[in-house]
Amino acid sequence: MPKQTLGVISENGRASGDVYDGARIGRLVALGGALSDPIRVMMLGMMAGGRGCCSLPDCGVPAEDQDAGICVCEFEAYFGMGQSKVSYHMKKLKEAGLVHEERRGRWSFYSLSRAAAVGLLAETADHLSLDMEPRDA
Repeated sequence: MPKQTLGVISENGRASGDVYDGARIGRLVALGGALSDPIRVMMLGMMAGGRGCCSLPDCGVPAEDQDAGICVCEFEAYFGMGQSKVSYHMKKLKEAGLVHEERRGRWSFYSLSRAAAVGLLAETADHLSLDMEPRDA
């Protein structure tokens, strides 16, 4: 079997080229982590659809606060999970930059950051196209 020669991908211990941009890799890993759980994907879908997306339970959220975002208590009741578990999921989505949190009194509301989601998906597509381009031997 002929021996294959590999090109140099690092110099002085650091990877070179756009495809190895540490900040980009970090953003894409956070996005992957955020999307790796079906509950988080459903939560994103709910936020994308807005308050009319589904039958949110009545948790006593003041009527004037129901127009923007979904309250943590609504996620708790909808998914049948405790506040700490909802907070864990929201932390992962926030780390990826996919959601905004807004505190109003004792209530925390979450909404989808559409611009960030579009940007991250575009960055992912760009990254994969860089990885998949044929390389000169």
